[in-house]
Amino acid sequence: MDTFLDPASSLIPQTYLSQGSQAIKARRKLFKSLLSNGRLPDEGWDDESIKLFVKELSLMDSNNFMKNAGVGEREGRVLSRLVYDRHLGLAHGMGRSGDISAVQPKAAGSSLLCKICNFMVKDALRVAGIKEIGYVTTVPVATGMALTLTLLALKQKNPAGRYVIWPRIDQKTCLKCIFAASAQVIVVENRLEGDQLETDLQAVEEEVTKNQKEVLCVLTTTSCFAPRSVDNIVEVAKMCKRHGVAHVINNAYGVQSREINTQITSSWRKGRVDAIVQSTDKNFMVPVGGAVVIGKKGVSEIPKLVDKNYPGRASVSPILDVAITLLSLGCRGWERLLEDRTQNFHYLKERLGAFAQDNGERLLETPGNPISFAMTLDHFHSNVCKSSNENTRFLGSMLFQRCVSGARVYSHGKTQDINGVTFRNYGAHCSDYPHHYLNAAAAIGMTKEDVDQFLSKLSSCFEQMERKQSPV
Repeated sequence: MDTFLDPASSLIPQTYLSQGSQAIKARRKLFKSLLSNGRLPDEGWDDESIKLFVKELSLMDSNNFMKNAGVGEREGRVLSRLVYDRHLGLAHGMGRSGDISAVQPKAAGSSLLCKICNFMVKDALRVAGIKEIGYVTTVPVATGMALTLTLLALKQKNPAGRYVIWPRIDQKTCLKCIFAASAQVIVVENRLEGDQLETDLQAVEEEVTKNQKEVLCVLTTTSCFAPRSVDNIVEVAKMCKRHGVAHVINNAYGVQSREINTQITSSWRKGRVDAIVQSTDKNFMVPVGGAVVIGKKGVSEIPKLVDKNYPGRASVSPILDVAITLLSLGCRGWERLLEDRTQNFHYLKERLGAFAQDNGERLLETPGNPISFAMTLDHFHSNVCKSSNENTRFLGSMLFQRCVSGARVYSHGKTQDINGVTFRNYGAHCSDYPHHYLNAAAAIGMTKEDVDQFLSKLSSCFEQMERKQSPV
């Protein structure tokens, strides 16, 4: 029996007291096992256990001490009880002014929470298929800013580096993170192989050779929308090793794909990878606001510099969200989520492929993209939309108005300027892609019901646009 319950034996029967005490001990055993093993629990915890655990950590922070006399400028005071409860009493944030990963003397509980989150994230990445992981830091900024922090860390090691060689991906954050780090971009157009856009390795190497002394890094991308494939990160890693050039991988939502994770492991076994950045919200289904920066075992200088260079303390909320979610899932729950995503990937492929065939379209052949599909809209563009790019793109608006989020419609003709860099036919990851198409991704958390609703609403949109174009 717990010591504090000893005097209670004179108040209620010992049998009931022992049973209640065992219930408390069972939860405490979970806490001890987590800290002893330093990895995800095998099975997910119930919500009451998670709340108790986080609350006990919170009570270790000075703002929750009994009779604490705070006379500093930052004592973790929270005026609103709603705000206090929302953060479970964790008001001190994470890190210290010199290092975001440093332990705070005033906040032992918050500091411990950060360490726990990082070792659970590391284990989750291992379970997902990334091997030989070294340093892991979960930072309270989203993927784009985490990439900027990573590039700034590289600049500290290589002040002469000013060019980031970047195989084109038409997503603004991927480019703006480079400019935010005061670097210049060298855009490498992708190579079209069949339907699929692939890394032009020869062009990347030519740029590395031409600008070698001033190359900050090669920035590759894994997760992306078809018809772009995952960058050939293994060959790029080998190339960077040969030339002594840094290599950063933007793995925003690639954690959920075992195929991508296998390539990541191979890339840092065979070549050079300085850091890999991934999103917390896209992979662990938490609110936007966090990212994970990792390095290979024994080669983790850049992720450590990201922590060391972060100016000041930071919010612990994104770290708390990830920790609670991983405790809730446990290893088995995480494995089930990953397996469900794989099954839904195949289900989406089957349903979208059948729809395409019924409507005179086809799925583009993109075997190098294990998350996203693209369905041609060529027949739809020429026959239903009378070759109007604007009318074709309107399909995307129709889907969004019917509560279909995430689908993208590409049609030729859009030019986009981002920080002075002009992209022709923006959205296709290529200046001259031959097809009009619609994207859909099988991301983690998707259900078969999501797929069915999407196809039902897509069918309705096709029918409505066909009726509108038909002569009376």
